[in-house]
Amino acid sequence: MSGDDEQRADGAYAGYVLTGLDRSGQAEAFDAIGDRYDEAFPHKDGQLAAGAWLAESLPAGSRVLDIGCGTGLPTARQLVDAGHTVVGVDLSAGMLELARAHVPEAEFHRADLAELRDGRLGTFDGVAAFFALLMLPRPEIPHALRMLHGLLRPGGLLALSMVEADVDDYAIPFLGNTIRVSGYLRDELREVVRAAGFEIAGESSLAYAPLSTDVPPEIQLFLNLRRAA
Repeated sequence: MSGDDEQRADGAYAGYVLTGLDRSGQAEAFDAIGDRYDEAFPHKDGQLAAGAWLAESLPAGSRVLDIGCGTGLPTARQLVDAGHTVVGVDLSAGMLELARAHVPEAEFHRADLAELRDGRLGTFDGVAAFFALLMLPRPEIPHALRMLHGLLRPGGLLALSMVEADVDDYAIPFLGNTIRVSGYLRDELREVVRAAGFEIAGESSLAYAPLSTDVPPEIQLFLNLRRAA
């Protein structure tokens, strides 16, 4: 890590404070779900479009962080195929095992998102955060966004997706397990990302019905963001 990265690690990332909630159950749920996740969500048109925007808007050979990378499909695979260097992070060891098999060209780490606040992975030209921040309690989401702002180089890009819902750390059944999720209505989400220092370069929404009847239909929000300063 360069001296500049170390200075930013001491400052921009340090404000991310965990709420103290135990997230081990989240990881265990996704360990159990494994590749059934991709079976339940086979059509990822919105995520693929947002990933394509990120891949095409970044300079060739950019370094990209994939937060909550899951099985590595489709995003890590999509970014690697576009010629970028990908670093994936997930809390689930089971998901990471699948990701390493699906995208052996990428680098993967098992870590909680908040652990990145020390700058251990360096800085990035782009970040993909598809349905990752919704796994946090609401009070943590603004901190996480500011941390991602700090991990991005000036002018860096963030492809962000959330499920539109006015909930905070709400328990839902998910593929035979229980996970806890948070969300915003779209106007509030716009305010939260702008407050974290991002400009909105584009956005879209998509009504999505998973194949599994164990997962309710949802409205997916996709924001194309640029680090403003």
